[in-house]
Amino acid sequence: MSVRDKLVIFDTTLRDGEQSPGATMSVSEKIELALLLEQLGVDVIEAGFAIASPGDFLAVTEVSKVIKQTQVCSLARAREKDIDAAVQSLLPASNKRLHTFIATSDIHMQHKLNMSRDEVLDVAVRSVRYARRFVDDVEFSAEDGGRSDPDFLATVIEKVIAAGARTINIPDTVGYCVPHRFGEFIGEIIQKVSNADQAIFSIHCHNDLGLATANSLAAIECGARQVECTINGLGERAGNAALEEIVMAVNTRQDLFPLDTNINPRGLVALSQKVSEVTGFAVQPNKAIVGKNAFAHEAGIHQDGILKHRETYEIMRAEDVGWQGEQIVLGKHSGRNAFLSHMQALGVALDSAEQVEQAFDAFKRRADQGQPLTDQHLLHMVSQLTLSQGQPEAPSPAKTS
Repeated sequence: MSVRDKLVIFDTTLRDGEQSPGATMSVSEKIELALLLEQLGVDVIEAGFAIASPGDFLAVTEVSKVIKQTQVCSLARAREKDIDAAVQSLLPASNKRLHTFIATSDIHMQHKLNMSRDEVLDVAVRSVRYARRFVDDVEFSAEDGGRSDPDFLATVIEKVIAAGARTINIPDTVGYCVPHRFGEFIGEIIQKVSNADQAIFSIHCHNDLGLATANSLAAIECGARQVECTINGLGERAGNAALEEIVMAVNTRQDLFPLDTNINPRGLVALSQKVSEVTGFAVQPNKAIVGKNAFAHEAGIHQDGILKHRETYEIMRAEDVGWQGEQIVLGKHSGRNAFLSHMQALGVALDSAEQVEQAFDAFKRRADQGQPLTDQHLLHMVSQLTLSQGQPEAPSPAKTS
């Protein structure tokens, strides 16, 4: 597989994901999640921001000790002190990356950095050169790249590639961009940079307008070959592009994204649930891919279609991302086909059209009242109907060991 045919998955759950207010993780929790991320198949784990705190430094160091295949990364501002801390934290890593950044948008340079364009360019180049003295794989990020002047951004990128950066990340730091324009912007930058073939172009999109995944995919279409993302879309403010959404969009739409990843999608649900458990951040039921309703069907028309031919209403298989069990949910919108299929799965035989109508009518009445519709309730409901007709009681569900 050539590098141009692969999409590098850079996971920043342990770094940017932890920046969600209230989502702080202990070192042991970071180690546990890092091992699961490696098992999932991510290419790069950004384990922390080493200079940020002693805890972050320790987390990067401890993760570096246990991760054997996946690349471990530490973030650093474009400052020697930051880079030194990142280098020290990564010493135990068998495969390491240093990720340094500085803002390139006019609003950040003027109001946050109080620096001119020439000063930012000089700092960016010097920081990459300095980092390359210690680490072969250096990534450079142009913070707020999505709002940067394209000509200036292209100049910075060209110079830092010449200084030794292997990956160039163009973030939509504040979630401001929209897909069609962001994709065009990434493609335009790649075209402007004369030595673009010497680096992998990456994106890191935030979700302030709910467009992080869409912006990432638009950029991938236009030449980006690394995506920075998090499990469950965790992250600063409204979060980041969700790893599970990116991976399954690429897997499902190979006509648009003919790229490979190393991700084993069957581990997505379990890892999502683990991240939710560790952070205390619940996954919304209708969250794509990993929400409990992501593959659930209650509408009768949808259930009927699924039972007849699965692909009528499903573009992915639930089991392919780690879900198990029946995804058809009985409720007031369910039709006869779904109801009868479920009752048959419970071992209940409704022998006549009259029995079917009576059972289905009783089910609908209960569903309309918002009453529970567990298997036990359904079996009891049908048993009451059959007993009233002088027939044997419906069987109880088989016990499983």
